[in-house]
Amino acid sequence: MKQTVALALVVIFAALAAAPAGAHCQVPCGIYGDAMRVEMLAEHVTTIERSIKGITELAGKTSPADLNQLVRWIENKDTHADLIAEVVTEYFLRQRIKAPEGGDAAAQKRYADQLATLHALLTVSMKAKQTVDPAIPGQLRELVERLKALYF
Repeated sequence: MKQTVALALVVIFAALAAAPAGAHCQVPCGIYGDAMRVEMLAEHVTTIERSIKGITELAGKTSPADLNQLVRWIENKDTHADLIAEVVTEYFLRQRIKAPEGGDAAAQKRYADQLATLHALLTVSMKAKQTVDPAIPGQLRELVERLKALYF
């Protein structure tokens, strides 16, 4: 009986240890850097831009290989749009952007501008999923640059 319980515990602990790790938690450990997150946003924008180009190049083609690649480009574009939204919400909005305390008008304006920029990033990343408009990556890139200027 003891061996069965011990074996069951080993199996349970092994299963838990093998479970995939999720996104970074909200413990303020300082492992991840703000500059790296902004670089990730820029990389996602570039990937969306390339995906839109790939989708446009394959538009109207009907071979099975072309249709397969078209689906892959669409999935890639949508995934990277979701990753932008994840970085914005999970990292910046939940952890890094803090409401200023006190009556500092300049700090309040900066905070409002940061929130508006992050909200715009969320909105335009959603539009990136809904369309293949080649202007979308440019809008996203401008917003990432605005965030960089407001944040650092």
